[in-house]
Amino acid sequence: MREAGGRRPSLNSFIKSALSPTGNLGDSVFRLLMFAVAALMVIFVVGMILALASHSLPSLRGFGFGFLTGTEWDPPKTIFGALPFIYGTLASSLIALVISVPLSLGVAVFLVEQAPSWLARPVTFLVELLAAIPSVVYGLWGIFVLAPILREHVEPPLARWFGSLPLFRGPITGIGLLTGGVILAIMITPIISAVVRDVLAAVPNTQREAALALGATKWETTQVVLVNGAPGIAGAIILGLGRAIGETMAVTMVIGNRPEISLSLFHPSYTLASVIANEFTEATDDIYLSSLIELGLILFLVTFVVNAIARVLVWRVTRTSAAAGLAA
Repeated sequence: MREAGGRRPSLNSFIKSALSPTGNLGDSVFRLLMFAVAALMVIFVVGMILALASHSLPSLRGFGFGFLTGTEWDPPKTIFGALPFIYGTLASSLIALVISVPLSLGVAVFLVEQAPSWLARPVTFLVELLAAIPSVVYGLWGIFVLAPILREHVEPPLARWFGSLPLFRGPITGIGLLTGGVILAIMITPIISAVVRDVLAAVPNTQREAALALGATKWETTQVVLVNGAPGIAGAIILGLGRAIGETMAVTMVIGNRPEISLSLFHPSYTLASVIANEFTEATDDIYLSSLIELGLILFLVTFVVNAIARVLVWRVTRTSAAAGLAA
């Protein structure tokens, strides 16, 4: 519902119009009901943040900022540092993006710009099906299929060719940071490609026709479309990053679960979600439990901010594309 001139009504005017006795009773009840549902979602989010923050107070008071910079995690000695988990989360997510982004862009460009309709529909269905597979299934596949492949056919050549670099040193076991990053890349590729596909489809056809009319090739026309959809593509990538940051089961099963910071991709690592899932039932002391909840608060805030940025970027490109379509 919009006011005259196309502006959205303010909160006060919205409530007044809903409670106005001169309006239609059904419309008023419907507007208030929808407002209550939307407000309930906001209350849920705020309530989760407040609950996590309140239960994290013992850890916040006991360790302060040092909790974020500490590198040792030793519950028996009441020593808690979150830096190894933050490093493992960011490193595995970055590996996933490096692998997934080119694949996702290729899939989306093919489905929107190249594939005929009889082929695009089944491929789109298969890509979306990958996003619906439970993470524990990915984890089992990672243990029994992906880890042996990396251990026997991928990591040895990397160590032989690039062993002078710190990234490719250390024991080759197939379980470690690289395996966690690869499994994450497989899991977020359907999400990124689906959003990028929608963003490219939202670009007005007039821009493609204009590029072709000027003598551009199909590849050059695709470049024009990618440039116009760049904010939305960035949003899709950040959305995939948010999924990678919060993934738990699949990563827990293949990353090694060792709280250490190492530049080697072959070494085991740990993530924020994994340590919470593994150790929450073992936390008997209040400070131990509070530290795990603070890790959850950090993970929640990071995921919330990343997804908010992604939504804003996607909304920006779709709004711009819609405005261009109306202008045309």
